[in-house]
Amino acid sequence: MIDGVVIVNKPKGMTSRDVVNKVSKILHTKKIGHTGTLDPIASGVLALTVGKATKLSEVITSEEKEYVATAILGLETDTLDTEGTIIKDEDTYFNKEDILNVLNSFKTTYLQEVPIYSAVKINGMKLYDYARKGIDVNLPKREVCIKEISLIDIKYENNKTIIKFSCLVSKGTYIRSLIRDIASKLNTVGIMCDLERTKQGTYDIKNACTLANIEKGNFKYLSLEEVLKDYYTIDMDSSLEFKVKNGCVLDNAYNKDYVLFRSNNILALYKNDENKLKPFKMFL
Repeated sequence: MIDGVVIVNKPKGMTSRDVVNKVSKILHTKKIGHTGTLDPIASGVLALTVGKATKLSEVITSEEKEYVATAILGLETDTLDTEGTIIKDEDTYFNKEDILNVLNSFKTTYLQEVPIYSAVKINGMKLYDYARKGIDVNLPKREVCIKEISLIDIKYENNKTIIKFSCLVSKGTYIRSLIRDIASKLNTVGIMCDLERTKQGTYDIKNACTLANIEKGNFKYLSLEEVLKDYYTIDMDSSLEFKVKNGCVLDNAYNKDYVLFRSNNILALYKNDENKLKPFKMFL
């Protein structure tokens, strides 16, 4: 039984849930989840939590993410990518200086409007359900941070400007929305035509395995110890172990936001709350 994180290089054409279901069958376990959805059009890093590590999905999902995206400037669809219905089509030509100036202006924190075709819920219903039913809804905005953004390539095809760029962004950033906003600053429209997630937190595409590798049993996974190695760790004596196993609240004598407790194995991750350590994730 695996207790850890498997880094998968998700292929295009599959949903994140498709990948989870496939790996679940290969590993013969239902205790498996993913951390951060990738659209079917996208490929790249998808971190799967298996066994006890499923309790860490919230922690891993909160990490920043790195992408390589390709955008077509001059096209607009209802889904903000090539999967949707074309709403607007116009010729565009932007030189390198135009593109660089706009990209550099996005190295900031701003309020980003969530795309209508997304799983964000409003009044208990997912936004894409509103879209499919033709119901108007006010789209929410979220604060996102574009930490890094760099132009990789620019080309011109079919009277359109096509740009390829890399970006490092905070949790909750939609790259489709980012492309829409970049296009808007150029006084045009834009859609995503390709996306690869190259990094999620410390998990890099270089260390990701294919589904074919997993089927052959030719893959590595990160143990709980490896996933949690950066947390302040306490090796417990029997008295403290008894308290931790029973979920007792502890004084934060360590002055840390998080404390990982272990004996022979990792037992619990505690979180600070008003100078008290309270159970956050238990691995019993």
